Amino acid sequence: LCGDLKMQVPFPFSLLCLQVIKCKAAVLWEANKPFSIEEVEVAPPKEHEVRIKIVATGICRSDDHVITGALVMPFPVILGHEAAGVVESVGQGVTSVKPGDKVIPLFIPQCGECKSCLNTKSNLCSKTDLGNRAGLMPDGTTRFTCKGKAIYHFLGTSTFTEYTVVHESAVAKIDSDAPLEKVCLIGCGFSTGYGAALQTAKVEPGSTCAIFGLGGVGLSVVIGCKVAGASRIIAVDINSDKFAKAKELGATDCINPKDFSKPIHEVLMEMTGGSVDYSFEVIGRTDTMTAALACCHYNYGVSVIVGVPPAAEKITFDPMLLFTGRSWKGSVFGG
Repeated sequence: LCGDLKMQVPFPFSLLCLQVIKCKAAVLWEANKPFSIEEVEVAPPKEHEVRIKIVATGICRSDDHVITGALVMPFPVILGHEAAGVVESVGQGVTSVKPGDKVIPLFIPQCGECKSCLNTKSNLCSKTDLGNRAGLMPDGTTRFTCKGKAIYHFLGTSTFTEYTVVHESAVAKIDSDAPLEKVCLIGCGFSTGYGAALQTAKVEPGSTCAIFGLGGVGLSVVIGCKVAGASRIIAVDINSDKFAKAKELGATDCINPKDFSKPIHEVLMEMTGGSVDYSFEVIGRTDTMTAALACCHYNYGVSVIVGVPPAAEKITFDPMLLFTGRSWKGSVFGG
């Protein structure tokens, strides 16, 4: 009855229906430990917040980085950031979505007001919790509790749960016919890779590209390079089982570094007669980041870091790699 009322009565009265929801969630209590399926309490959405019933969620390597400590986040936490679901309820002042809408949570919000959002060159909203408020909603609190203990959010989304709460700026309404088990990938994997090729690197027709790493994000880079009109797309991975799918999606060449005795950037330079135009590191390793930079053209090559860098590691490289004109760029959520 309460759910029906929310769809039919004026908004102020519908606030009376907002209750704490008890549901299941995968809670990570500490690093390098298994997830624990727990009953959690999900608080009602506050002003300008949205509570979502999660229907489908993907698992991204960034979630795994938190488990291993490569990406530092507070514990205990509910991970997950690549999902799609249905709006269950909304807080006061929410105008962009309503209960029943199909949506994708955004781990990079778009407030439309900060300096980053107002600049067409940027997509990294200042309200993301990658900064000082890691694990908390914009008001500095959480919406999850378990066994009487507050549970942290992850990237403002936390999708490894049956219900989650996000800020209105971190939710995008999608078509009512969208298959949620497929479009959840737009919440991270597909957009991150595809956008890195088209939006960040701006791959040009007829160019040569090299992609290091053929997970879901790397394969999305392959798709992006193909759509952009690249004439040669070289896929690099130490798991040759991934090559068939890479070629199906547009890769023209596939190479395994284990098959060569020389550094992989030298192999790529020999294959291409000197260099590639664009390279993408989609693994999150510092050695492959520098290899990707080294294999692109010394003057106009563009190399894009897409994989999340390990928190405790630093990169040491020859500055001449940049001095001659190469561009080294980063890309979050496809730019």
